[in-house]
Parts: sequence; structure tokens; C-alpha cells
Amino acid sequence: MTAVADAKKGLATNLRHMIDEADHMLASAADSGDQAFEAVRHQFSDQVRHMRARLDDVEDAAVHRARRAARAANQAVHEHPYGAIGVAAAVGLLVGLLAARR
Repeated sequence: MTAVADAKKGLATNLRHMIDEADHMLASAADSGDQAFEAVRHQFSDQVRHMRARLDDVEDAAVHRARRAARAANQAVHEHPYGAIGVAAAVGLLVGLLAARR
């Protein structure tokens, strides 16, 4: 879980930094000519592409972890089917009791 939390924290920091830089670049581009604005737009586009790549990496890592967890759960159920049935029944009973209270 700490790797995921670190990735989220780093991603949030990078997004804030990108937004701050974009705000600064757009403010400076408004003061200058069209050619400078085009250069700033190009820099901003590069930053957006970079952040999309980072988001894709984080998403791929999350999918990989989810698949690994699903394989582990599948293996545990196959190794202990009666325990899995018992846990599922207990969770179903708990959910039913909570739903009946409302």
C-alpha cells in the first residue's frame, strides 16, 4: 500500500507543479507576442503528454497489482474451498443484516 500512496502523492505533487507552471507560462505568454505564446503552448503540450504517460504508468501498476491479488484470491479459494464458502456466507449474512436495518 505504501507504494500506491507514494505514487498518488508524487502524482498529485507533479500535477500541482504542472498547473503552477502552466499558469505562469500562460500569464507570461499573454504579455508577449504570438511567437512566444506558441512556444509556451508547445511547452505546456509537452508537460501534458508527460503527465499522461505518468498516469498511464500508475494505472498499469494498479492493474498489475489488482490482477496479482485476484490470482492470489483464486488460488486461496481453490486451496481452501470450504473456508471460502464460510467466509462468503458470513459476509452475506452481515450484509443482509445491515440491509435489513434500513
